[in-house]
Amino acid sequence: MHFKGKSHYFCAILALLAPGIGLAADDRIAAPVDANRAFVLRGHVHPNAQPQFDQGPLDPATELSYVSLLLTPSTSLAAFLDSQRNPGSPDFQHWLTPEQFGDRFGLSGDDLSKIITWLQSQGLRIHDVARGRHWITFSGTAAQVGRALRTEIRRFRVNGVDHFSNSTDPSIPAALAPVVSGFAGLNDFDYQPAYRNSRLAPDYNSGSSHYLAPDDFAAIYDLTPLYAAGIDGTGQKIAIIGRTDVDLTDIRAFRKRFNLPAKDPQLVLFGTDPGTSAGDLTEADLDLEWSGAIARNATIIYVYSRGINISAQYAVDQNIAPVMSMSYGSCELANQLGLRYIAQQANAQGITWIASSGDQGAATCDLSAETPQASKGLTADFPASIPEITGVGGTRFSEGNANYWASTNSANGASALSYIPEIVWNDSVERNQLAASGGGASALFTKPVWQTGPGVPADNARDVPDVSLAASPDHDGYLFQTSGALRVVGGTSAGAPSFAGILALLNQYLVSKKILTQPGLGNVNPTLYRLAQSTSDIFHDITTGDNRVACEQDSPNCVNGLVGYAAGPGYDLATGLGSFDANRLVTEWTSGPSTTTSITAAPTSFALTDTLQLTATVTGSGKVIPTGSVTFLSNDISLGSAPLSAAGIATLSAAGSLVGGGNGTVSALYSGDTVFNASSGSVN
Repeated sequence: MHFKGKSHYFCAILALLAPGIGLAADDRIAAPVDANRAFVLRGHVHPNAQPQFDQGPLDPATELSYVSLLLTPSTSLAAFLDSQRNPGSPDFQHWLTPEQFGDRFGLSGDDLSKIITWLQSQGLRIHDVARGRHWITFSGTAAQVGRALRTEIRRFRVNGVDHFSNSTDPSIPAALAPVVSGFAGLNDFDYQPAYRNSRLAPDYNSGSSHYLAPDDFAAIYDLTPLYAAGIDGTGQKIAIIGRTDVDLTDIRAFRKRFNLPAKDPQLVLFGTDPGTSAGDLTEADLDLEWSGAIARNATIIYVYSRGINISAQYAVDQNIAPVMSMSYGSCELANQLGLRYIAQQANAQGITWIASSGDQGAATCDLSAETPQASKGLTADFPASIPEITGVGGTRFSEGNANYWASTNSANGASALSYIPEIVWNDSVERNQLAASGGGASALFTKPVWQTGPGVPADNARDVPDVSLAASPDHDGYLFQTSGALRVVGGTSAGAPSFAGILALLNQYLVSKKILTQPGLGNVNPTLYRLAQSTSDIFHDITTGDNRVACEQDSPNCVNGLVGYAAGPGYDLATGLGSFDANRLVTEWTSGPSTTTSITAAPTSFALTDTLQLTATVTGSGKVIPTGSVTFLSNDISLGSAPLSAAGIATLSAAGSLVGGGNGTVSALYSGDTVFNASSGSVN
């Protein structure tokens, strides 16, 4: 099936903006939109748009298509996402439609109308207004866009490749500043695929050299019991994000070669057809084939456009699938915080977003460098560093003197016998290039409350990766079909779609056990970190190796010629929580004792000028007292958080005006700990 995603819902949005038809969101643009009163959006010049690379102005007539104006959701979104993850909350796993997200957190019809009117007054053409009402796409010439945003679009040549970018920070009317978070598409320094170069495959069980067929992966990561139980992806959907046309002949050949069910992916094109790009085709084929190799009867939906961000935005806003995989990344510092809102909308709709953690070790900002030495210091990969996305790092098999492979291939091309011990993937020395598991501390995002446990750094930063899977193209690479040939490939690009396939199996299992009424888990990171601490049989803790890569002398964080992190017990910045036994991950997903949370408020009658004393008590089964923290909410707005005492009690003082402004209900959300599940309670 091939579906072209056109700008069909712009007309529907325009109908909603018609006079007399209101949207649930409150107006947030208070002042008149005056183009002469400008507000500069800082931090919107790409790091590579530097004077030494400048080649002069871009032809003014050049079309800049599908630029995104990113809008800021309401401040109550974060609290709502917390409540969706709490089993005791009425919002628990209550996933929203894109329209419900827009009604609750997006811009009002009046505000959208003002923004659209301003864009059109600048000669820009509107394509799409998101169903979730927090982004708008538009097109115009370089001259029109530059004039509207008070910047200049110029040409830059970096590492022998021509690019374009705005040369100064863009400006918008000051009245729009409270609702605009940024732009995407003002430059073509797009994300890069996270695979390591492929080569033609020899006999894939040849002496000491082995290559991963789908059944090898199943044997190593214990998927076989799930398949035997009928958990094979039936009824599930996975969205793969790309930016190139694909040839289904390769996907069909891959599935036939390894005796997988014949099942073509669905193709969903958004906007202008990007044509075929060789590097992106390798990525697309790898992702489409291996997500389907794991979830063998799932429906794989390929969403593609001329830009990775646009593809991801569209997949989320159209609610394409409850699992989404993106094997692309870039330097954090080259991206906008506003892109996090796309991931938050995904989570609110029950979508789990998976991203590769990068292939440059802890030096992601050097991903376009021509030298095998890093020079820009410790940097994490984006978007894997977004807290609402699960980052997948890389491992390498380390057999030692043991025999983990059969001497011949099975009928399905496999020879792995069981789980194989793993170390951190780092082929940098052998390849004379940056080739190691991406990992590090985010420079943009603070530590999420759920990212805790042994080994997690006390750095007040979101750390990546979260989990890891095999990634070495050399020991032992993934087999895949592309451009008419069977090839071997590696990189964290392979782990991301494979993990997406496992999550599709997880969704199917939970629905079959009536734990879920429909597929969808939203942000799985809190559960992954809880399971890593409350179970002992799911994760393979990777304690050997590092993701250190060579660095230029005197460059930031360069120590003895290397920059990066070593593996260690528990969590580490090379492989995260490690790899895992997929069967146990799926079947033990809901393990853990329950809790009960109760809340009292004093005084029970109060004026808006009073201060309330809120007390939450959390109890669990047995003699162990739950630990952690409680978040207090009123009208979806967080009043604050407080730690549990040794007696399982948390207290907080709150202004009566914050409670009395709504229905007077206050909720206490307990986030769970390494043993206990979350719960909530409320008081009127």
